Amino acid sequence: MKHQNNEIIYWSLLEHNYWKMYLAATEKGLCFVGSLNKPFDEVTSWSQKAIPGSTLVEDAKKLQPYIAQIKEYLEGTRTSFSIPFDYQGTEFQQAVWKALCEIPYGVTKSYSDIAQHIQKPSAVRAVGTAIGKNPILISIPCHRVVGKNGALTGFRGGLEMKKLLLDLERRG
Repeated sequence: MKHQNNEIIYWSLLEHNYWKMYLAATEKGLCFVGSLNKPFDEVTSWSQKAIPGSTLVEDAKKLQPYIAQIKEYLEGTRTSFSIPFDYQGTEFQQAVWKALCEIPYGVTKSYSDIAQHIQKPSAVRAVGTAIGKNPILISIPCHRVVGKNGALTGFRGGLEMKKLLLDLERRG
């Protein structure tokens, strides 16, 4: 999905209990969910790579539907998302991210499970790399992917955030 260089990316800060993260969306949908307690630089560096030449505009009203659903998730009242997404990635990355969206709430899968699911069983490493580049944390649930032995493995938002999300879903 190619974007024009004059694209506007709208952003806002989600603050809920101890959760604090930046969200960004294009006119098409949610395109970025930041890491827990990371500075705004995370949004700017992502946007420059994903959509070079785009303009960041703060707009809490435009982000409200996305913030509302993520807050509901963090409160344990939402187990899936109905908001539109605007993925920024290769065809392979998008296939992996779509597979992540099919992992049910409260369930974890291994990297090799995802590789099997997208019918590329030998691409476990590439799957891991694609998961690491997931720009939309929480709503594209890469936190549900763990090592084969159940160990918590890398997560763009940090292992503390991954553990918090998995604990939240276990309680749900």
